[in-house]
Amino acid sequence: MKTFVAKPETVKRDWYVVDATGKTLGRLATELARRLRGKHKAEYTPHVDTGDYIIVINADKVAVTGKKESDKVYYWHTGYVGGIKDATFKEMIARRPEAVIEIAVKGMLPKGPLGRAMFRKLKVYAGSEHNHSAQQPQVLDI
Repeated sequence: MKTFVAKPETVKRDWYVVDATGKTLGRLATELARRLRGKHKAEYTPHVDTGDYIIVINADKVAVTGKKESDKVYYWHTGYVGGIKDATFKEMIARRPEAVIEIAVKGMLPKGPLGRAMFRKLKVYAGSEHNHSAQQPQVLDI
């Protein structure tokens, strides 16, 4: 018996919608990364994108434990000299809540072209509305 290797053109991808209300950021991100990668499927192949599409709603209501709301700091650089910027978790939720989940999930995916293709299948929205109803996403309880 030969080892099964999934082909990119034969992979069946489903659409799922996840409500992030009250979910812990890290626990939610690990499950999202696992499903984007396709590790929950029997046909998982490391060098092929076998994951599903995931829509995350209510990203502004994601939770963190302990004092991370004030202690967790996100850093980025503008590209100019002395252009290091930072924001706490609370400030990021107020400014751009989608970025909090996107950053957490992106760090858990492979680095390189395959990881970027997997990340493109993640759609994050701050509110409860999304524009992917034509794909008929199934509700995924994490």
